[in-house]
Amino acid sequence: MTSYLDHATLSPLRPEVLATLHEVLELPQADPGRPYDDAMVVRRLIEDSRQAVADLAHITARQVIFTASIAESVATALHGLAQGGTIASSNTERSSVLESAAAFGAHFVLGVDGAGHLDLEEVENCLKGQAVALLCCQLANHETGTLDDVFAITEIAHRYGTRVHVDASVGFGKVPCDFGILDADAVSVAGELLGGPTGTAALLVRKGVPFESFLLGGAQERGRRAGLENILGIVGMGVAASVLSEPGVLEREASQAAQQIAAIESAALRVEGVTAIGDPAAHRRAPHLRCFSVAGVEAEPVLMGLNRAGVAVHSGSACSSETFEPSPVLAAMGLEADRSMRVSVGWSTTEHDIDRFASQFGPVVTQLRELGH
Repeated sequence: MTSYLDHATLSPLRPEVLATLHEVLELPQADPGRPYDDAMVVRRLIEDSRQAVADLAHITARQVIFTASIAESVATALHGLAQGGTIASSNTERSSVLESAAAFGAHFVLGVDGAGHLDLEEVENCLKGQAVALLCCQLANHETGTLDDVFAITEIAHRYGTRVHVDASVGFGKVPCDFGILDADAVSVAGELLGGPTGTAALLVRKGVPFESFLLGGAQERGRRAGLENILGIVGMGVAASVLSEPGVLEREASQAAQQIAAIESAALRVEGVTAIGDPAAHRRAPHLRCFSVAGVEAEPVLMGLNRAGVAVHSGSACSSETFEPSPVLAAMGLEADRSMRVSVGWSTTEHDIDRFASQFGPVVTQLRELGH
């Protein structure tokens, strides 16, 4: 069985989620917007899930809008909050943020330092020098795990009347964070990274923020997102959020992840020419992922070699089944962008998975270097 170390892409379904989905599949299908009994049963499931996500985020249920993906959540936020005005973001945001920002109007790009942090002084100078409708930032970067000071960023932005969107997909459910006091205007979170079904996400919207729907043609989600709800996805995301809201679970998983990542880092850095990427201080990174640069070897053969050895990891590059392209995140940080590897752990990661990576990584890299890859 493959040792799965790509939890920053998605986590396997938690057993609690799988069990609940089996139960929901036995229920009669019904449109939750209808007034009859079967529909109201489904509506109750959706609202219970909304409350579960809200509890994990420390906000009210009415602030949660379910979407079909993290990309849709991002597009909904940028369309609904910028309303045609200028959008500013770092150049290390995920592609859904950068491409949506460019498509919706004027886009101002901010640089980051060598660890991937937004410079607060640069943020303030940007907002002071021009009218910016929306500032986008990340709770944790999707490739390096670098945590930004979202509280400070939000404080600066609101001082200049600029709204803030936070991509929290990688950090939500991994680091304790009270979005109720964060004061961001919108926060995107992903269900598949919590151990829920794939293709599930939500947008958390601050109370009182004027908001325009991105998808039109229906009154679902209180008129904020048109389209029949993905009942299984929403219920599964709610169950995953409920598990993480249980006392001590999030903290316990974060502690275990940090220990496992420390063991992975120790094994990786024993290999000559391997360096860690991101903030060197563990408390300024998400606990469950680490990015490495592998000198002398490109990303694709490393991933393929580890896959043959039974280890699944991800490249820091933007990749598909056909191509591996240099990572724009690492390029923005001033680093070599085509020789990186991201390892991420989660609720299902075992010590066997860590041991297999530790035993296979060095031989794979050594063999590839000998072959001239």
